[in-house]
Amino acid sequence: MTTRRNALLLFSKPPIAGLVKTRLTVLKDGVFQPDVASGLYHCMLFDVAEICCDALAELEARGATEEGVIDEYELVISTTPQKNVEVMQRIFDESGTWPRDIRIICDEGSSFDEHYNHAFEQTFDMGFDTILSMGADMPALPRSVVVEGFDKLHALCDTPGGGIVISPDQEMGVSIIGWTKDTAMSHDGVFYNKDGKTVLPAYIDKAAELGLPALYLPAVVDVDTMGDLFHNITLVQAIEYCAKFDDLSVPWRTAQALRDIGYSEVRVPPNDLHDPREEIDGA
Repeated sequence: MTTRRNALLLFSKPPIAGLVKTRLTVLKDGVFQPDVASGLYHCMLFDVAEICCDALAELEARGATEEGVIDEYELVISTTPQKNVEVMQRIFDESGTWPRDIRIICDEGSSFDEHYNHAFEQTFDMGFDTILSMGADMPALPRSVVVEGFDKLHALCDTPGGGIVISPDQEMGVSIIGWTKDTAMSHDGVFYNKDGKTVLPAYIDKAAELGLPALYLPAVVDVDTMGDLFHNITLVQAIEYCAKFDDLSVPWRTAQALRDIGYSEVRVPPNDLHDPREEIDGA
């Protein structure tokens, strides 16, 4: 039997008021006080971590593959600066028992790209064969997408030169990105691109230039702006209800936090910007 080690790399700052989700706050273009936004993000972080744990448990339950490979999985949280490693560790320790051990590392660099590269380099140096990475601001993350992400990474392990898996977000960016240890890929030039190219096409163009296969995952929406939050409120509510009839991981902390702050329903103004209906609707 061969053991293949897989890392789910979760990028997150500690949920500290004024340092996370500031676009949801009055400090920028949102409506919440900083402590409310950080508290909401705290719930998202724990919900995403729990959804990831559920997905890894589902993957591990399969046992050995037909090719005689035993897959092992680890949840790794990358934060920055170094002092926040202890802060993040304490936040998780104080929350109670988690279904699996969580390793916390520090990513460093002078740009978002460099931070991402450093986290990937550290994780591969630990002996992992695949990395699936994402942020922690996606409370509606489907467990099935995490499972599919690793399934597709495993297929790429048998591809000479490897390849990437990618899930878009709702704003021309990326929610999930990963590749195998043999993939000659980096995050250089992807984030905050100076020529206006957004993250999703930047990754795809890099893969194309390198001749790497890219496997597509369903889109997953994150929470940056108030509009994103409203979208996610409807998703979280739908997941809560649908979970009564299907095997879904529910972001229950985020759902309760939204109710606690009075955001249990989203309504929008009437929209008359639709195609003419005079010849469609009856008198």
